[in-house]
Amino acid sequence: MPNQAYELKHTYCIAPMLDCTDRHFRYFTRLITRHAVLYTEMITTGALIYGDRARFLAYNDIEHPVAVQLGGSDPEDLSNSAKMVMDHAYDEVNLNVGCPSDRVQSGQFGACLMKTPELVAECISAMVNAVDIPVTLKTRIGLDDNEDYEPLYKLISLVSEAGCNTVIIHARNAWLNGISPKQNREIPSLRYDVVYKLKKDFPQLEIVLNGGLKSLEKSQAVLDHVDGVMIGREAYSNPYSLALVDQTLYQDNHDIPTRLEILENYLPYISQELEKGCPLKHITRHILGLFQGCPGAKRWRRHISENVFKPGAGIALLDSAIIEVKNYS
Repeated sequence: MPNQAYELKHTYCIAPMLDCTDRHFRYFTRLITRHAVLYTEMITTGALIYGDRARFLAYNDIEHPVAVQLGGSDPEDLSNSAKMVMDHAYDEVNLNVGCPSDRVQSGQFGACLMKTPELVAECISAMVNAVDIPVTLKTRIGLDDNEDYEPLYKLISLVSEAGCNTVIIHARNAWLNGISPKQNREIPSLRYDVVYKLKKDFPQLEIVLNGGLKSLEKSQAVLDHVDGVMIGREAYSNPYSLALVDQTLYQDNHDIPTRLEILENYLPYISQELEKGCPLKHITRHILGLFQGCPGAKRWRRHISENVFKPGAGIALLDSAIIEVKNYS
């Protein structure tokens, strides 16, 4: 049954990031911010329909509000996958129409779908009709060197009519040829004005801006024009930058945890995962940036990175890494 207990307020969201936003990272992030909406890595419909769906959809209740991002282009497959997402009590299902990687191009989904807005609307409609949780869209502002506004306007018009009420826009074009997906995170230039115009043209929609938001102050400025922001690599490389989100954007004045308090709260989870057979390296990679900008940050990263692969590496490694930081400070 769908989860009705968690209000989805997209004021601040953590982007779906391949090889980053797995369940270990999401649990860790939730110890820093209670309210930001978290997203899984993109999961293809094929992985859910033919693969180990229990593994792909596994999460901890602490992660709410949490959404699944799907990759696919077949309406029936997306409908069936969305049902699985709902049955696992996620709070939202999101369709990826923005990723430019070779993987999605070979499968003709992701950013490729921007070429076929009618198909995107058909996919959204199939998902909306299949579930009782919100169906959202994540897309770019355009494809390759085409900077015309009309294709984006048409896409958003169609998906709005299909029942999508929240659209997340990465404010730069997706390039399918000529540059790598990694380069496409930084180039071409961001165009926030396009997203702002979209909000004016579709005031009834919840518009969330993604791209280049590396400080809470910048996010606050953007929120004067749109309904929400989505943060990507900055949240991963500098997770403690999320510590003031609840207080600043959600008016929740709970005590802000220190970095060491966050670690203390994370250790029981790590111990449980180790007991299940999860390698420590799968978890510690997500916390290397916790002390970003602090004295001892380099020692913290190096101590973990140099020792996590050694036989028998466990909780004691984190205890000794904490000592490294304390000694430096």
